[in-house]
Amino acid sequence: MSIFETIMLLCFAASWPLNIVKSLKARSSKGKSLAFLVTIWVGYAGGIIHKILFSRDPVMALYILNFVMVGIDITLWFINRRRDLQSNAD
Repeated sequence: MSIFETIMLLCFAASWPLNIVKSLKARSSKGKSLAFLVTIWVGYAGGIIHKILFSRDPVMALYILNFVMVGIDITLWFINRRRDLQSNAD
């Protein structure tokens, strides 16, 4: 287990809730990049797979936490995108 990996994942874990709140308040997908979110999500999935196959340790929980939070933000992007499209249709 690397202390630096842990610090990195804790910092990201602290920032994702802020991003989720921003998505909830904005009620719009504008200013958010789905490609960016999916890229980060795939990166966390890769980290989880690596931990499962090669290096099982408690840090995997941080990868899973971040993966779930990015998944929530991706879901909110789709919800907000639908709102954007509906408001443009009106």
